[in-house]
Amino acid sequence: MYLTAKCCRSVMAVRPNTFYPRRTCVLFSTSVSPADGGRSGSGSQKRRKKRQKKAAWTGDLSWEERLADAVTPLWRLSYEEQLELKQNNQRKILSELSESLSADLRGVDGNPKTVGFYLGTASRGNIVCVNGDHLLNMPEKHTLVARYYQDFIRQSSLEPCLLFHTGGHWREVTVRTNAQGHTMAIVYFHPQMMTAEEVAVHKAELVEYFSRGPGSVCQLDSLFFQESTMTRCTHEESPYQLLHGQPYLYEEVLGFKFRISADAFFQVNQAAAQVLYNTVRDLCVPGAAQSKTGSTLLDVCCGTGAIGIISSPRVDRVVGVEIVEQAVRDAAHNATLNGVENCEFLPGKAEVVLPALMSRLSSAPGALTAVVNPSRAGLHPKVVRALRNQVAIRRLVYVSCKPDGEAMRNFKELCCAPDQEKKLTGEAFSPTLAVPVDMFPHTPHCELVLLFER
Repeated sequence: MYLTAKCCRSVMAVRPNTFYPRRTCVLFSTSVSPADGGRSGSGSQKRRKKRQKKAAWTGDLSWEERLADAVTPLWRLSYEEQLELKQNNQRKILSELSESLSADLRGVDGNPKTVGFYLGTASRGNIVCVNGDHLLNMPEKHTLVARYYQDFIRQSSLEPCLLFHTGGHWREVTVRTNAQGHTMAIVYFHPQMMTAEEVAVHKAELVEYFSRGPGSVCQLDSLFFQESTMTRCTHEESPYQLLHGQPYLYEEVLGFKFRISADAFFQVNQAAAQVLYNTVRDLCVPGAAQSKTGSTLLDVCCGTGAIGIISSPRVDRVVGVEIVEQAVRDAAHNATLNGVENCEFLPGKAEVVLPALMSRLSSAPGALTAVVNPSRAGLHPKVVRALRNQVAIRRLVYVSCKPDGEAMRNFKELCCAPDQEKKLTGEAFSPTLAVPVDMFPHTPHCELVLLFER
């Protein structure tokens, strides 16, 4: 196992009283919880957590330091020390594989219309919101949009929607930027009992503010709006409405260009994504000079097609599966955009699409390699079963952003002895190589790329 490191940019999601990097997948986003980042050894780790917890609520630290400790808990360490800590954490994860709110939500200044990160817990009743402008993993453009969004909602006659059952309308805003600095903002709004005409008035105010008013300093290339009564919903459930600017961002990785829609997944750290995708490509198809006659790459949870398209010159065919329909359209567009003709992308849940797809792939000539890049929830048991029971797959690459979570269950089921009760009848895989990639500097988190073979 070796650790691959690269500093990079990130994508932010912001909400009234909440400001956090988000990862649904597209230059995308997911909420970041306070992480322990403890060193190896359960005793020392517990003591470290206890010290951090105590320090966060003493008068010795400023609010800015408390927030930095919660969101980027490794910020006090040198980058070399961060990598060493992460290396030890990943070894601990791999050793396990081998062995086997009802609160008053306000900002520090007492204003409920605050854009930042939450600190504290509902059970203790000590939740406050702190602006994240000073955090090391916050791009300047993202903090700028957050500040102006806060200014906008404070001017608005509508209240923020902090808890769905207490009413309010303004929710979070997701901010995405590419390497060129182009910026997309997506504002989420709870309509409550408003009519379409009433909502239209506030949409117009939002456009005016960010296109010609004070927020124009943010120079947004895209401004989207989504009306949602749920915490998260897809474009199909509630369409993303383009209020201003361009419908897409474009990003370049390893010489390939990718179109990114409002709800499509793309790695938030562009520079580190190049390290990640290069690593994944080399593990899926080692050596550019290798014969590709008849070879197929099955890309599960393919997003906008990045892994498959980048790997396409080394294989005869790529078949991608993705649940987000817009991402599938983006993937097909990206293949055409890059002149790639050997990629096919299928919409739908992997657990629904894969079992039937396997029978088609089993009859295809040549080698069959699989790569999976699921969310934190890991793979559905039916997907693991389909992969495990497909005898043609001799090589499988698993990309995990949380290998110590549900993904560990996937790892064990791929590698365990045949189990008739779980319908795992295929030959077991063996983990042969692990490569952590530091996608999230100043935090304990990193992506783990695992190669399984049989």
